[in-house]
Amino acid sequence: MIAAIIVMAAIGLVLGIVLGWAELKFKVTGNPLADKINDILPQTQCGQCGFPGCRPYAEAMAKGEADINRCPPGGEAGIQRLADLLGVEAKPFGAGVAPKPKSVAIIDENTCIGCTLCIQACPVDAIVGASKQLHVVVADLCTGCELCVAPCPVDCIHMEVIHESVNNWKWRYPVIPIHQQRETA
Repeated sequence: MIAAIIVMAAIGLVLGIVLGWAELKFKVTGNPLADKINDILPQTQCGQCGFPGCRPYAEAMAKGEADINRCPPGGEAGIQRLADLLGVEAKPFGAGVAPKPKSVAIIDENTCIGCTLCIQACPVDAIVGASKQLHVVVADLCTGCELCVAPCPVDCIHMEVIHESVNNWKWRYPVIPIHQQRETA
């Protein structure tokens, strides 16, 4: 009887040690689903979804606390990719959120006073310049989030819509869904 108790205690101790080691060895840091969602989001960190950035929005979606239709920079394609990943139906944009045309910030060089507030507000460092000097927007880096417009004390920043032309046109692939037909023999 005592031998059986000792054997059972030893087995429990060994299994406990193995489980403790496995928990440390195979520990998952973070939420892998949130990582996959974050990879789909456009990483503009604009806050138009109601969250301070793309990562918090991804974590809220992974927990089921946020809907997939609150990211204007991601557009309809982003909503569709999120729906495919999460296995839910794609929805139109949520209340108060609508897709905006692609735009870029333009700084009026005649009124810019070089206060650097726009530089501090830009989440992607698309504005360059120094204190008391003219600031310039690097158009290729600008995501059109409009976070630089509000802090400007002299209202020298405005958003200009980028119209589609031959130089910036991108094929929205796939435009027409392709369905494979099975051959009947």
